[in-house]
Amino acid sequence: MGWAGKILGGAFGFMLGGPLGALIGASFGHNFDKGMGRASSAQGWGAGNQQRIQTAFFTATFSIMGHVAKADGKVTADEIRMARAVMDHLQLDANLRKVAERLFNEGKKSSFPLDDLLLQFRQETRRRTTLIQMFMEIQIQAAYADGVLHPAEKKILLHISSALGIPRALYDQLESIVRAGGGGQRGTTQKPTLEHAYETLGVKSGATDAEVKRAYRRLMSQHHPDKLVAKGLPEEMMKMASEKTHQIRMAYEAIREAKG
Repeated sequence: MGWAGKILGGAFGFMLGGPLGALIGASFGHNFDKGMGRASSAQGWGAGNQQRIQTAFFTATFSIMGHVAKADGKVTADEIRMARAVMDHLQLDANLRKVAERLFNEGKKSSFPLDDLLLQFRQETRRRTTLIQMFMEIQIQAAYADGVLHPAEKKILLHISSALGIPRALYDQLESIVRAGGGGQRGTTQKPTLEHAYETLGVKSGATDAEVKRAYRRLMSQHHPDKLVAKGLPEEMMKMASEKTHQIRMAYEAIREAKG
């Protein structure tokens, strides 16, 4: 049984405890106390466990997406479509899609415990940098769903980024990449501009061939889908990781072509 089957079957989906456990429990219409998190540790489901991180990532992704969408006071039709597009993109089955939709709605509530959830999410992921960056990029893409980034959304994205330990310079880079890639439009196969290519690889336009190649190899290694799943990326998000490596490869090829 894969991750999705287990979460729906209850094998470990409710073992997190804390705000993440409460959210995933609420999405199934159940109440779970914090003691279940302690019980899970005794059974080998402590923080850092791959499947536990997958549950945390999935729960945080859709609930915070709903919270960011409500940041400007209303959730637009474009933002709802974006959330559904992400669900489609992940090819969630009907049951797991219902869970994602409920999490999105939980995030819209005024009582949503954002800071507590971010603290637990960072602890659960054991500060896995690439995983956290991918999470942040998903949130930025969702915020750009209607083509613009509202000041209230930008403010909360910066707050989320800071809480997760992402430096402001890296956040700016991620936002620039999303904006240059068409905002919330995922899966683009268009050749990137040279400026976008450099931003994607995180190097300056004056970087040497060796620096560009080093950045490319490092990013390809970090974003390898199998490695990310091993670190806790839900299997359903492997396609997203594969597209990221494709984006990195296209950026590298664009720079090589420009350099001759």
